[in-house]
Amino acid sequence: MEIEKTEELEQMERSREEGETEHETIPHWTKQLTLRGLVTSLIIGILYSIIIMKLNLTTGLSPTLNISAALLSFFFLKAWVKILSQLGFKSAPFTKQENTVVQTCAVACYSVSVSGGFGSYMLGLNEKTYELAGGVDTPGNTGFKNPTIGWFTGFLFSVSFVGLFSLIPLRKIMILDYKLPYPSGTATAVLLNGFHTPQGDIAAKKQVRGFLKFFGLSFLWSFFQWFFTNGAMCGFAQFPTFGLQAWKQTFFFDFSLTYVGAGMIVSHLVNLSLLFGAIISWGITWPLLTDLKGDWYPAKVSESSMRSMAGYKAFLTIALILGDGFYNFAKIIIVVSKSMYDKSKPRNIGRVADEATTIKGDKKHDEFFVKETIPLWVSYVGYTLFTIIAIIAIPLMFREIRWYYVIIAYILAPFLGFSNAYGAGLTDINMAYNYGKVALFIFAAWSGGNNGVIAGLVACGLVKSLVYISADLMHDFRTGYLTLTSPRSMFVSQVIGTAMGCVIAPLTFFLYYKAFDIGNPEGVWKAPYALVYRNMAILGVEGFSSLPKNCLKLCYGFFGFAIGVNVLRDVLPVRYGRWMPLPMAMAVPLLSGANFAIDMCVGSLIVFIWNQVNSVRAKLMIPAVASGLLCGDGLWILPSALLALAKVHPPICMKFTKS
Repeated sequence: MEIEKTEELEQMERSREEGETEHETIPHWTKQLTLRGLVTSLIIGILYSIIIMKLNLTTGLSPTLNISAALLSFFFLKAWVKILSQLGFKSAPFTKQENTVVQTCAVACYSVSVSGGFGSYMLGLNEKTYELAGGVDTPGNTGFKNPTIGWFTGFLFSVSFVGLFSLIPLRKIMILDYKLPYPSGTATAVLLNGFHTPQGDIAAKKQVRGFLKFFGLSFLWSFFQWFFTNGAMCGFAQFPTFGLQAWKQTFFFDFSLTYVGAGMIVSHLVNLSLLFGAIISWGITWPLLTDLKGDWYPAKVSESSMRSMAGYKAFLTIALILGDGFYNFAKIIIVVSKSMYDKSKPRNIGRVADEATTIKGDKKHDEFFVKETIPLWVSYVGYTLFTIIAIIAIPLMFREIRWYYVIIAYILAPFLGFSNAYGAGLTDINMAYNYGKVALFIFAAWSGGNNGVIAGLVACGLVKSLVYISADLMHDFRTGYLTLTSPRSMFVSQVIGTAMGCVIAPLTFFLYYKAFDIGNPEGVWKAPYALVYRNMAILGVEGFSSLPKNCLKLCYGFFGFAIGVNVLRDVLPVRYGRWMPLPMAMAVPLLSGANFAIDMCVGSLIVFIWNQVNSVRAKLMIPAVASGLLCGDGLWILPSALLALAKVHPPICMKFTKS
């Protein structure tokens, strides 16, 4: 993502300065960690884990909710202090350092639901995905392991902590010496600093009121919709907005406020890319391939078979993802290498990021960040301990994984983690999913035969978790640096949040898994990336022989298209290049359908109109309104799942048919 360089940065700098005073008292790092803060983090972590899990199991999207988490943590702790004060109890002052720690802990908690692969490589291990990939009829498609809370939780505890310890020794180099901007971490710090000023407190109260209003509306709307969903293809979620023929190709608005809210958070380009991908696939490519039934693929084979339409959908999705990933991976490596080379020149020492795009701390920030050091032995002991745990535990969980696979993965992972954290600091793009795919192909091909699919999927999880979390930690250190929050309290809050997530994420997943038909390609809970990741592993084992007829030629076209539009975005003048679609976003609806892309574009349209009418108010309220829509609809999943488990069914089926 590009970093805004003009008025927004100036406003950020002013907000930071307003949030500090020359004689500001900084609490001791142990005082920044509070019981009320941990309780608040737990509540926010549970709420956002439910939301993220829903997104994972329906489309695979995972929008960044850091800003929303910062707003909610401010609201909860302000309310906590106010209520206790009214009851006559004295409580410790609420500081921006505590706010930062709570936000960090909450994000670490729900991030396990993102990096844990519940909608991708982990779910790709189960029997249903094995059958969807063709079962015994598909060469190379061997082995499955159905999910249980026990091994899911054990796996997460084995792999989720290593990334926290891998880059601690490089903390000072990344934040102070290289001066990497980490735009998301900087934006969060600016927001938190702004909250804790008189002007920021007033603005935050407006945002909280907006959040609560739209949270209530979203929850009630989801509750109302539930009454009309007694049966398959029932309810407002199946409303044929553009007619029944368009509905059959998944082009309709399904009234999901979760995706409307997500569309308000992500950029217009992402939403338009989703819609473009839906038009290319569901509007053009899939209907054309359907007409070739009996020629390119057997007419009597189910469309869910990998030898039929499902094979084309899965592998063309993979081609787009790999094309985009290959280009961006190469680009990040070049950017990192060039930056490291520039850093090695004497005249450039101390300057990696563009000075015009970096909000810098002052001498006080530098001294505080260096003073609040984390002992190196913590990093070495922690990394060694959790590596040993993984070496013992992972082969016991998966017989296909040899102990030396884990050692090799964890020897390479810190180097990959550094590259990813450095690239994320410059570009704000976390490329962990691409590093995970590299590991998937390498270990699937290496293991081969009967072990390749399971080994590839598990190795993907090992590498992706470490690389994702280590980059996340550096974003948090940048936030702590700008808010004068101790790196020690930030690190401890990350550890606590990750531990919470390792328990909450599997429980949240199984709430969905037991209540809904997860992985059904014809239903709402498609979990499309589970099949994509499994087919990537099969591709790693079998090579191109696993593709349906003429699929390889189409894959070349989609792969080349992904690289081509990325090249055009970088070489064309900005006024043209910024309109090039994002292939990774285009790939999402290829399996998921067009309906959620329409929802997200509705969110974009709301943002566009609001900015035209009142840009100042829009800038203030859009994050709060979007968060309210996400949280209200997301929270309704909890009672709806409990009702489904209790066999309580809605009273009405509202269905639309041709007259």
